[in-house]
Amino acid sequence: MVANHGFMEDGREKADVSFRENVQDVLPALPNPDDYFLLRWLRARSFDLQKSEAMLRKYMEFRKTMDINHILDWQPPEVIQKYMPGGLCGYDRDGCPVWYDIIGPLDPKGLLFSVTKQDLLKTKMRDCERILHECDLQTERLGRKIETIVMIFDCEGLGLKHFWKPVVEVYQEFFGLLEENYPETLKFMLIIKATKLFPVGYNLMKPFLSEDTRRKIVVLGKSWKEELLKLISPEELPAHFGGTLTDPDGNPKCLTKINYGGEIPKSMYVRDQVKTQYEHSVQISRGSSHQVEYEILFPGCVLRWQFLSDGGDIGFGVFLKTKMGERQRAGEMTEVLSSQRYNAHMVPEDGSLTCAEAGVCVEVMRCHNHCSHCQWLQLKPGLDPGQERGSVYRLCSAVRVPREREKMSCASTTPTALSTPRRSASPWRCCYQTKACRNTRRSSRLSRLPSPKHTHSLLREPHPLFSLHA
Repeated sequence: MVANHGFMEDGREKADVSFRENVQDVLPALPNPDDYFLLRWLRARSFDLQKSEAMLRKYMEFRKTMDINHILDWQPPEVIQKYMPGGLCGYDRDGCPVWYDIIGPLDPKGLLFSVTKQDLLKTKMRDCERILHECDLQTERLGRKIETIVMIFDCEGLGLKHFWKPVVEVYQEFFGLLEENYPETLKFMLIIKATKLFPVGYNLMKPFLSEDTRRKIVVLGKSWKEELLKLISPEELPAHFGGTLTDPDGNPKCLTKINYGGEIPKSMYVRDQVKTQYEHSVQISRGSSHQVEYEILFPGCVLRWQFLSDGGDIGFGVFLKTKMGERQRAGEMTEVLSSQRYNAHMVPEDGSLTCAEAGVCVEVMRCHNHCSHCQWLQLKPGLDPGQERGSVYRLCSAVRVPREREKMSCASTTPTALSTPRRSASPWRCCYQTKACRNTRRSSRLSRLPSPKHTHSLLREPHPLFSLHA
């Protein structure tokens, strides 16, 4: 059934009124803050008003950071458009949109060597907004509220390449973003053609899924086509999945709506195509941070950056100093761009932001878990050709994390750079090796995964509508 929940039938009218009053200040910034929208946040936090309000306000920050209001106008990089599997196609018998994810043809390494992690996540958020927009269109067409979707995961071809640590982390972050920012929008997640490795993948994603979401995951067995037809009419289900829907040219896979991905040519890998000359360097040990200060003379200045790494990811954030003339920790400064971990060892990261006020901006680069000898390089600030007055700051940096384990002390050749270790830490942890290595405290997460034959107990009981086949 469609999740057409009303406050009257739940007896939560008072919670509705109180919640709306508490978040009245943020409602004008939302596209459609009706009762159904507010109910999603209340349900996600079991009608705890304080937690629901905190969740919604955090969502507003997320919308601002990801520029959700304009994300549908954003075009993903060409590599993503050509090789990122998935797509919207058809509706279930209740009118809910159906999204297909095709796992097997996905080229994880090719994607992460061709585009940034941020572009991948932004593309996924764009897909979420597309789906919500389609729900709104369906609501208008049918004259009743449509607010949930059906997701079908085709796991044929799921293999070890899909458990490469960087791509696992991207999907973990993606599912975390879904839980925090798109609550109560999933009707079912149907798993078809599950391989023996599926329980391993489920185990990796499970900590990032709420209990409610886990209950909606249904694994279909050999009769998955018949089970899909119970939910989706034949004319709405692609012929490739057991229905009668085809492309205008008769293609049963509906390629005009669903992207099936494929192997990405190495000629499209970005890292080997980017040749940048750098001028300065600094060494950053594991658990330490490196700060670079820029004086913002007036509001409207544009701060730009580009950085890359070798051997591991790097943390990066931008902050505004609250006290002049002394070093401050990140937590003591005003956050401008939240600190995140970037897979810059695969694809150079670049970005920019417009400074809303004058002051001293501090860019913080941090090594997390690597045994890291980092090298950071910086271009001198200068006028950006073609830009108006007030867009003068550019940062071009690189970070090198060697593959060999070495103890390195902090040192800087940049006068404005400040590098200090946060704490004493063993430099011998190798986070990105899939084999256990000597002198490590623990081996890779992948090497500690349970054997598939012992992981069937990890799966939740399927929805009563379906049966779980061995």
